[in-house]
Amino acid sequence: MRGFPRQPGDRPSRVAFWQNACSAAAKSATEKSQPLPHDRHFSLLSTPVLVAAGGAIALGGVGGLMTPIGPWYANLRKPRLQPPNWLFGPAWTVILGLAAWSAVEAWNAATDDAARTSVVILFATNALCHLLWSPLFFRLRRPDWALIEVVFLWGSLVALVLGLRPISPFASALILPYLAWVSFAAWLNWAIVRLNKPFV
Repeated sequence: MRGFPRQPGDRPSRVAFWQNACSAAAKSATEKSQPLPHDRHFSLLSTPVLVAAGGAIALGGVGGLMTPIGPWYANLRKPRLQPPNWLFGPAWTVILGLAAWSAVEAWNAATDDAARTSVVILFATNALCHLLWSPLFFRLRRPDWALIEVVFLWGSLVALVLGLRPISPFASALILPYLAWVSFAAWLNWAIVRLNKPFV
């Protein structure tokens, strides 16, 4: 079967067509082999995700160990707005999860080493302040000392919200529930001190 008669100049045009087609296919294959920014950004096995998740789990675990709910705490006079004890665990789980998400977002959004250093300093400062409150309140049984420390915890959260905003507004917004909860916890701490002082 001979097909259609060949026209003058037909062969060069067909060669050019197939060359362009092969070039486009190769380019498409190369682009598909590259990781998408979205996939890279949210990879569950990335170092920022693992570090942030590990930090959140560590903070939650240490905080739980440093928060014994025994007779001393049960006998403290508490304000009427005191939440039930069972609520604190789920609340902190959600809050620390959001903080870990914020850390990943901020790290990935940072455009240079200076911004990444700021992210690390902000979260490390907050982690330290977070760890200090429970031992003061529960282990040493000094809510009055914990009331002083919670000011630094609250300040570290304000610094996170303000410091992360230029890097990633979304990461900054993820800290707001943490700030709101600590603000409420600081009021509870103050109320307990007022209702039970002095502590010796």
